[in-house]
Amino acid sequence: MQYRPRTMRSLAIAERERAIFSARPPRSAIERLQMAQDLYHQPVLEREIVEFFASRSAGVLVDATLGGGGHSAALLEASAMRRVLGIDRDPEAREEASRRLSAYGDRVRIVAATFATMGDVVADQEDFLGGETIVGVLMDLGVSSHQLDESSRGFSFRADAPLDMRMDPTQGITAAQYLATADLHDFVRLLRANGEDRFAGAIARSVLERQPQTTQQLTEAVERAVPMAARRRGHVATRVFQALRIIVNDEQNELDLGLEGAISVLAPGGLLAVISYHSGEDRAVKAALHEAATGGCHCPYELGCVCGAVSRVDLTRASAQLATAREVESNPRARSARLRTATKVAS
Repeated sequence: MQYRPRTMRSLAIAERERAIFSARPPRSAIERLQMAQDLYHQPVLEREIVEFFASRSAGVLVDATLGGGGHSAALLEASAMRRVLGIDRDPEAREEASRRLSAYGDRVRIVAATFATMGDVVADQEDFLGGETIVGVLMDLGVSSHQLDESSRGFSFRADAPLDMRMDPTQGITAAQYLATADLHDFVRLLRANGEDRFAGAIARSVLERQPQTTQQLTEAVERAVPMAARRRGHVATRVFQALRIIVNDEQNELDLGLEGAISVLAPGGLLAVISYHSGEDRAVKAALHEAATGGCHCPYELGCVCGAVSRVDLTRASAQLATAREVESNPRARSARLRTATKVAS
C-alpha cells in the first residue's frame, strides 16, 4: 500500500472530527445496546419491528426466535411497560440473550424450547404472565449471523467444520448422520424444493456416494456435480447447505406449528410479525397467513363465502415489507429479509 503523508488540511479535518465527536452527548441506551448486539448478531428490520409493535406498548410480547436478544432489547427499550417472553432452542443464543437482557431484570423470561411448542410454553408461564395476555408475537426465521460465523456449528461453507447444522447441538441427528441414511429420491426432492432444480439429481448422487463428514467435503461433493460454466451467481453449495439445515432442524414442520401456535396464543387485537429469508419460507408464511385471514374459505369468488369460514387475522398489508437500501448497505443479510404482519381478530 502506498504511503500517503498527512497534509495540514487532513490534520485539520481530523482535529475537527475529534472535536465534533468529543462534543457529542453520551450514547443513548439503545445505541449502546446496538453496539453490543452487533458483536453477536445484527437484527434485521429492527426499526420496522419497533414501529409495528409501538401500539402495544404495554403487555407481554413473545419473541419466539430470541437469538442474541437484539430485537427484544430494542422492544424493551422502546417501552418500560412491556415485558418479553423469549424462546430459543440454541443454548448459545440463550446464554448471549441472558447477558444482553440482564439489565431488564424480571421484565424478561427466557425459555429453552422451539416455537413449535409456543402454546405449551405460554401455558407453563402463568407466573410470568401474571394474568396478562399475549399482545404480540415476533418470529425471526432462519439462521443467525452468529450461527453462520461460528464455524464449529457446521452451518456454513466458509470454514471447514464437522457437518452438524443442528440449531440445538444437544438433540437430534447431524447433517452427516442424515446423509448416512438418506434415500436418493427423497434427497433429490429436498434439493428441488429448495431451488436446486437442474442439477439436483447429480448433486444428490455425488453427495450420497461420498458421504461427507465435514463442510469442506460437502462443498467438494457439490462442486464435482455442477459444471463450472453452469454455476449461478453466489456459492454453488448455498442451496444444498440450506436444504440440509432445513431437514435436520425440521424447519418446515416447525414453521407450520409455530405459525398456528402464534395465532392461537395471541389475544384479540394482538400483533404477529414474521421475518423470513428465503422464498420457500416466505411462501409458507404467506400461505398460512392467507389461510388464517380467509378462515380457510375456498368458495368461488363470484359466489361469495357460503361455507361459514371465520377469519382469524387481518393482514396488515398485502405484500411483504423489505429492508431499506440504507439497512442493506450496513447489513447485507437484510437484503433477503421479508416481513409479513397481521392482527388477530376476535373470534
